[in-house]
Amino acid sequence: MSKRILIVDDAAFMRMMIKDILTKNGFEVVGEAADGIQAVEKYAELKPDLVTMDITMPEMDGITALKEIKVNNPNAVIIMCSAMGQQAMVIDAIQAGAKDFIVKPFQAERVIEAISKALG
Repeated sequence: MSKRILIVDDAAFMRMMIKDILTKNGFEVVGEAADGIQAVEKYAELKPDLVTMDITMPEMDGITALKEIKVNNPNAVIIMCSAMGQQAMVIDAIQAGAKDFIVKPFQAERVIEAISKALG
């Protein structure tokens, strides 16, 4: 059975890129969200196996959304996505419970490696 993934990024182009990588590698993209508020709502609704979460977004950033999701779902598997130069935020995310992080622009091999590792 394919693993169900929720993609969270405020840039539609980035969501499309990562969705393309995931679907080509046998993962099922069950939903997309453009900000942290949508991410928290969609997580509760869809119960995905894994979330790819952008760090910098309007309304609610990825780290806040990560913490919100973890409150109700301590076992949530979340991988953060960030541009170069956001190392401090990545450390915050890992401390808040993120499993891994992927640097943009996405490299297919790295995305699949991080997701496979996070899902065990």
